[in-house]
Amino acid sequence: MAGTDEDAVAAADDALYVLTAVLLTPAKFPSVLGDDYPEACAALGLAPLADGYGLVIGQDGSGARWTVVVDDVSLVAVAIASWDCGMEYDLSPDERTVVAALPGWPLAIAVAAPGVPAPHDPDPEAGDGPPLTPPDTSTWGSAQRRLGADEIALQWAMWRDQIDDAAFRSPNGGSAGGDKAPDGETMHGGSTDGGTADGDASKDTGADMRDEGAGGGTAVRAASGGDATGQKEAPKGHSGVRRVLAEARAYVDSPPPLGRVRSSFASGDARTLRADGPGWSLVARTDDIAFVLLDDVPGEVLPVGRGPELPGLLEALDKVAVRPS
Repeated sequence: MAGTDEDAVAAADDALYVLTAVLLTPAKFPSVLGDDYPEACAALGLAPLADGYGLVIGQDGSGARWTVVVDDVSLVAVAIASWDCGMEYDLSPDERTVVAALPGWPLAIAVAAPGVPAPHDPDPEAGDGPPLTPPDTSTWGSAQRRLGADEIALQWAMWRDQIDDAAFRSPNGGSAGGDKAPDGETMHGGSTDGGTADGDASKDTGADMRDEGAGGGTAVRAASGGDATGQKEAPKGHSGVRRVLAEARAYVDSPPPLGRVRSSFASGDARTLRADGPGWSLVARTDDIAFVLLDDVPGEVLPVGRGPELPGLLEALDKVAVRPS
């Protein structure tokens, strides 16, 4: 992120002091805005172009919030990569690449430009339509569920280390030991309040993980208690997980909207998979287990055992997934 770099682009008849930028493409978009790329575009009133957009977010000279949409995706991608590496980059898109200058910010931004008034919405007559506002993540819902899945994907090793494969149950109801659990077998992953679903907060095995840049402080917490491993099992064959796996399998035969299934790099030869659907998010590695989050199970993270069928499902999803170019 550029932080407080005072790069400027011509937009809305004033200089824009750039605070940050994000990509809005089929393979990479702010998932807080929607379950897929067309839905995320619709949240900004944009047509879902195949090549996508870059969103340049900042303030004008009066301090007003603006989001400048450009079609020079490569330029924005280079800027983001440079900032991520701690390098300076002057993000100054050509005026000819500007698709729209939208009032407001679609994401929660925690920084502000120096030397200008505090961030505020532009005057109503300055922009077309109401100003953009970040999705509400103050209570559990689709936006917070997707942000939780984002965090698991970013912090995979941390979340995976909290899961003991031996705590999954085998088909005969005993401990699976070193065997892989059957598909759809879940363990209790915890909640945003630090306790388990039945209120048992006797052992907290996880850390609060937040996405301040995009979600305004959403938190999904791995916390559980009960047995020697620190894991507490959810009911065998959780119905919500079975529904998610069935809907994910349907994506293989009937391709979903663009961006519902995305594949990104992971260590070794593996890929990190992200799939979303109505009321659910799934995060997995092609060589490992999966995690499921549900709108109707607030704050919970449900690990899914690898089993005999999950590897094939993940491989098939990876084949239909959108990948970064």
